[in-house]
Amino acid sequence: MDIYRTFLAIIISFVILIGYQYFFVGFGPTQTDVPTENVEAQIQTAEPVTAVKEKPVVATETAQSSQSAVAVTMEHPDRDARTVSVDTDLFIASLSENGGAIESFILKDYRETADSDSPGMQLVKVDGKQGFPMQFSWGSVAPANVFYEAGDTEVKFQGNTGNLVMAGRGNGLEIEKNYTFFKDSYLMELNVRVKNISTGVLQGAAALHQSNRPFRKPTAGNRFVFSGPAYYMNESLVEMDSDDYKAGPATVNGQMDWVGYEGTYFICAILPQKESAQSMTVASFGEDGIRMQTNSELDTLQPGEEKIYTYKLFFGPKKLDILKSVGSNLNKAVNFGWFDVIAQPTLYLLNFFHGIFKNYGIAIILVTVIFKAVFWPITQKGLKSMKNMQKLQPKMAKLKEKYKGDPAKMNQEVMNLYKTYKVNPLGGCLPMVLQIPVFFALYKVLLMCIELRHAPFMLWITDLSAPDRLPIGVDIPYVGGIPVLTLLMGASMFLQQKMTPTTADPTQAKIMMFLPVLFTFMFVNFASGLVLYWFVNNLLAIFQQQMINRQKKV
Repeated sequence: MDIYRTFLAIIISFVILIGYQYFFVGFGPTQTDVPTENVEAQIQTAEPVTAVKEKPVVATETAQSSQSAVAVTMEHPDRDARTVSVDTDLFIASLSENGGAIESFILKDYRETADSDSPGMQLVKVDGKQGFPMQFSWGSVAPANVFYEAGDTEVKFQGNTGNLVMAGRGNGLEIEKNYTFFKDSYLMELNVRVKNISTGVLQGAAALHQSNRPFRKPTAGNRFVFSGPAYYMNESLVEMDSDDYKAGPATVNGQMDWVGYEGTYFICAILPQKESAQSMTVASFGEDGIRMQTNSELDTLQPGEEKIYTYKLFFGPKKLDILKSVGSNLNKAVNFGWFDVIAQPTLYLLNFFHGIFKNYGIAIILVTVIFKAVFWPITQKGLKSMKNMQKLQPKMAKLKEKYKGDPAKMNQEVMNLYKTYKVNPLGGCLPMVLQIPVFFALYKVLLMCIELRHAPFMLWITDLSAPDRLPIGVDIPYVGGIPVLTLLMGASMFLQQKMTPTTADPTQAKIMMFLPVLFTFMFVNFASGLVLYWFVNNLLAIFQQQMINRQKKV
């Protein structure tokens, strides 16, 4: 029984250390994307709608059909494309007349790094070689780089609302992009009006493009948190694996609540309205770039006919209350997975205590204390059970010696000994098993929530989302500075291990004593907020064990 309990404790420890990484990725449904050719090629070969009796022509009245050919005939004034600036309370954006796309989107309330002189967070991480976000195309008739002439180079606001109208034309088509911005919101609206000004029938499918790269470089602490293309459809969040689109473009069919490129803390999302998108195509470029586009069904425009495609856009932080206010299930982008029922109240508590103390480090400590208090009775019972088991070791040793030739009789007598002294041999492990879901939920909150990003605690810990490092003027290999909090966490775990009763033999005890070293090594690149939680939890466990050890023998 001793060796089984020892290995059970080791297995549980490894589950907590390593197993949670898989839980953090999330458990969305397996997506059934099928690699396809470029979606525009699919559109060109699609069957025309049956309601059209006249054979439609794709492109101009000269029936040009290749995108390279039509791109030449799009109207372009004899000047360079201008940039239109948008300045709200929350962000500064720049849109180019070349494609009517977003070239830059800088958040005012969030910085690139924790440095005080760091610039605002830039959500557009591409240089335009593979396209900018919010380019629009309509089949082969209007490519993504259409020139859209803007009336001004700055969006003027009337009250809380500002509008930007950009118009382009060519190949018998007139396109008008109408952006609406709000002073106090990350949400934007985009209406695209497509009108057939030719004398022939035109066919095409609307595609709104999104190109981006990771918002921050992957580190040892965040590499298990999802970053990349995702969408929400049929009440399910799907975070796409790179294997689905690395070999070639992948297409997902269906009406989606939203599609977007997301990182740990930020998201650039398209929310198609009124069936403006019936599928999504994803492809990769370069080492880490992603190209996405939402696609409408194949539309047919008679001469003089027009169609309007409507979208909502969200470029901003993955903060739950903000995402919930947007609607369209965008709040599901904060994916707590199976532990959502515990994680959401945990986040509420963190924000509640932060509202009082204005410090997320203190909030983490108080939440840890609350969770420890909730599990205090069951942990108390488990620790007492382990202590009683330790007291029975001399009696168990005698039974094993007495019945060493009769294992069945020995097990029977050991069980009778447990019943006589009312000891549960698994009582010490059960509390730890019951706390694992809470542990995962709290860890997921501390890893994913933007509230901790660049949030200071005290002294050298100026960012609870980053590993703690005390700079000493010398660059230490692998760690840089001294991970003081992590070392304190390891020391507290070692002390806790020494104080905890054990029935293991000396060899097994040495194996268990190695765990604090392993934990310290694993935690050295974790966010300091996570380490702070574990350190405080260890201190509370030491306090509880000390209370048990001081009780009189029974």
